[in-house]
Amino acid sequence: MHRKALGRGLEALIPSSPISLAPPIELPAKPGEIPVEKITANPHQPRSRFDDDAIQELAASIKATGVLQPIIVRRIPGSEDFQLVVGERRLRAAIMVGLKEIPGIVREVGDREMMELALIENVQREDLNPIDEAKAYQTLVETLGLTHEQVSERVGKQRVSITNAMRLLALPGEVQDMVSRGTLTAGHARTLLALGSAGHQVAAANYVYSKGFSVRRTEAYVRRKLRRQHARPRAPKLDGLREWEVRLQQKFSTHVAISPGRKGGKVEFEYYGQEDLERLLEAWGVL
Repeated sequence: MHRKALGRGLEALIPSSPISLAPPIELPAKPGEIPVEKITANPHQPRSRFDDDAIQELAASIKATGVLQPIIVRRIPGSEDFQLVVGERRLRAAIMVGLKEIPGIVREVGDREMMELALIENVQREDLNPIDEAKAYQTLVETLGLTHEQVSERVGKQRVSITNAMRLLALPGEVQDMVSRGTLTAGHARTLLALGSAGHQVAAANYVYSKGFSVRRTEAYVRRKLRRQHARPRAPKLDGLREWEVRLQQKFSTHVAISPGRKGGKVEFEYYGQEDLERLLEAWGVL
């Protein structure tokens, strides 16, 4: 009995026509060792200040375990040098340790993408000061043309947080510098925005800092100033009363008003809660 062929023959397995290969899969760039002396700074770096203590801590970690996350750089056209895209804190710490090379990934990015990567990488970190963060958002909005909603999506924060952060840039430079240095918090600074006048904001910022006010006490202080701004003009105080008010305010760390009358007058001390009242009573020797 004739048996049927089990296969179609060798020529069916090896076709005579050439096989068309699929295009190669582009693998992500792998980190290599890049000489630190060939890396220049990122001109779009949003940080105006770097915490020396934090850099030293990072340097100690790098000395113990190495650079765990590579930096990102791009090539400078017509040169063997590179320009930093992301990772300036790691680069500074590596240089502090004395490393000659640092793990890095070379990416071909344009100016726009470089700016966006640098800004977003920094604002996603917790240690960026509020003013630098606000300026980074402002650059994303004004230079790259992003909406607050688009910025929110890119950095993973709520849109209202973006808007509130950018409000700090309406403050005068002196107050912004206090926030940048950590002298005032962003909460303190946003409260001062209600005062409107740059002169009033600077004076209030210095007063709040000198008294060590909490954000809540600052809010009460600003409300009080606003009430006075809208109140009717008062008669000028007697000679010396203003100076005595200032001395009492400095001594008891609260607002004090001396109001003279026909045959006497009154001295008013403000307090901002039960704990603050008890503090004043202790100072007066009542408790």
